[in-house]
Amino acid sequence: MVELEMQCRRAKLASRKLAYTGTAAKNSALEHIADDLLSQKEVILEANAIDQLDARKIGMAPAMLDRLALTPHSVDLIAADVRSVAGLPDPVGEIFDMRTLPNGLTLGKKRVPLGVIAAIYESRPNVTIDITALCLKAGNAVILRGGKETINSNRALVKIIVGALERAGLDPNVVQFIDNTDRSLVPHLLKMNDQVDLVIPRGGTGLIKFVKENSSIPVVAGGAGVCHTFVDASARVDRATAIVYNAKVQKPSACNALDTILVHKDIAARYLPEAAAELAGSGVELRCDPRSLAILGSLPGLKLVPAVDADWGKEYLALIAAIKIVDSLDEALDHIAAYGDGHSEAIITEDYTNAQRFMNEVDAAAVYVNTSTRFTDGAQFGLGAEVGISTQKMHARGPLGLKEITSYKWLVYGSGQARP
Repeated sequence: MVELEMQCRRAKLASRKLAYTGTAAKNSALEHIADDLLSQKEVILEANAIDQLDARKIGMAPAMLDRLALTPHSVDLIAADVRSVAGLPDPVGEIFDMRTLPNGLTLGKKRVPLGVIAAIYESRPNVTIDITALCLKAGNAVILRGGKETINSNRALVKIIVGALERAGLDPNVVQFIDNTDRSLVPHLLKMNDQVDLVIPRGGTGLIKFVKENSSIPVVAGGAGVCHTFVDASARVDRATAIVYNAKVQKPSACNALDTILVHKDIAARYLPEAAAELAGSGVELRCDPRSLAILGSLPGLKLVPAVDADWGKEYLALIAAIKIVDSLDEALDHIAAYGDGHSEAIITEDYTNAQRFMNEVDAAAVYVNTSTRFTDGAQFGLGAEVGISTQKMHARGPLGLKEITSYKWLVYGSGQARP
């Protein structure tokens, strides 16, 4: 506990200087990180292979294994995301909303870092780099607490980060890595509100629930996602089939992957056989309500299971999707309101009025028309990367990029005014 407290204090102290460090120095550190990710790729992959082996020995779930695994290509993508962050405008120091009041005072706002961000996360070693890159660019110190399943990968990645910071002339204390995997450290970290300004949990619903219930530090939580796609009566069957396939199959372990397909009754008989055949080709199990089961039950080669109540509102993180036929857009909206959790929702339609109703009435961080929910991602949204995807409404929502991890302070210029 003493070491954890010292790490938090070091981060807080280092954050004061980082807050006014110039863009060039921060970008230099990011470019060094990207370079070293590529030059030390084999070291990273060897460490990750150890983590994967240990995870298989304990029977880790396939979705978690998928999130844990790094490949040469994924390391290339991580490095590219770091360079993207380096290329983004620096939000720190931005002056906005300047105006002059009738009494002659000139005031406005200046964008500033939050200070120290603690990231508590599971399985995904890429998060170590993504969060570090964004925090550095936004002038925040960061405390990294990954899961024990990624300890070797994270050690290798943090070694790269520290080396890059030193080469760029930045204080390596701005990044603190909690190497100890003892879970009892987490509740203690969550009470360090005098040193830490924000906590971002990334992982399963259990982790997120624990952090929200036990933190005395402000929390921005999200990541878990029950995502629906509604195939409207006017949808093009070919387009709907392709979009649903991408949303379900491209990366089923992702939080923005499709979980439930809602299908208007007027298109169900034409759409479902084609879509089910496409999904079955990739081994997707379909959990069908009675009406969709009646349409698909006689078709060969499909993996069909009768849906039960627990299948609605479930995040599968696997090659499984639930299907429900609805009578109207209103019924689809009601289903999403009842079972969605505010992550990503989509409609496939050629009806402009229905598209606008869906966009207006669905309450989610990201709402889509005629495209895949898989785009809910910081890099895909042009943010370079993300520190997480918030399904909250305060203080930020959706993929959290640079501006979402800054705050502002008021600037007030006077010429001798005294309040009457």
